[in-house]
Amino acid sequence: MAGSASEYIQHHLQNLTYGKLPAGYERLDANGNVVDVLDQATWTMATSASEASDMGFWALHVDSLGWAVGLGLVFLIVFRIAAKRATSGQPGGLQNFVEVMVEFVDQSVKETFHGKNKVIAPLSLTIFCWVFLMNLMDLVPVDFLPQLFHLMGFQYMKVVPTTDVNVTLGMSLSVFALIIYYSLKVKGLGGFLGELTLHPFSSDNLALKVLLIPVNLLLEGVSLLAKPISLALRLFGNLYAGELIFILIALLPLWAQWTLSVPWAIFHILIITLQAFIFMMLTIVYLSMAHEDSH
Repeated sequence: MAGSASEYIQHHLQNLTYGKLPAGYERLDANGNVVDVLDQATWTMATSASEASDMGFWALHVDSLGWAVGLGLVFLIVFRIAAKRATSGQPGGLQNFVEVMVEFVDQSVKETFHGKNKVIAPLSLTIFCWVFLMNLMDLVPVDFLPQLFHLMGFQYMKVVPTTDVNVTLGMSLSVFALIIYYSLKVKGLGGFLGELTLHPFSSDNLALKVLLIPVNLLLEGVSLLAKPISLALRLFGNLYAGELIFILIALLPLWAQWTLSVPWAIFHILIITLQAFIFMMLTIVYLSMAHEDSH
């Protein structure tokens, strides 16, 4: 039972991976027997975790990318429909929902962002809705979609993109790129470098100020680089843990599954909403700091 439970967990945590296997690579079946030896380097779907690992850095997690893009399109389509149907008269349910979301995000931006930038509010709305939709997939029963895709020939299928650290790092690095861009745009190269080298420790003595530059650069550099890493790992860690608990519950007897999964799902609604909100708010805060030129 321990072995089957371990295999069950590993299977659910494995991504559907597409990558390149080198020439001469021996492909194995489930029992470890060689079933094929590649004559040349081949781009293919991984049939095991070891194959996915051997594909290296340039391998693609097809399931994470597919669900992330698909849910992003759902957000765009729903909001576009609401915008096209918007009326100044009595609004429908969809228009009410979209207006509430827009007003909520707009208020959050007004309270937190102290610069002037028309991009921040739409960006924040996109981040919140997109991350929330990706997190929401964690409430789908853990075996439902993987079994459905298995019938269509897909051996693995992870349906929660935010449980893939590559997705969360991709989003956080995009935010980091915006931080660097607006820091340079607002403060200039000299101002940006000055923030990294002349703070938090400074002195009126020129010699001492120069001596403090490496210390300031180390402290501020670590602080700057920690922003995208912490942003990505916070979201990934919380959702990965939530998914793992759902998988562990699925290993229990049926009566225990219903007893535990429903309360955990209700509690998890709070987690998936809170994590989307935190990702959005930290993005606003970081970009607000990038627009400050008081130094």
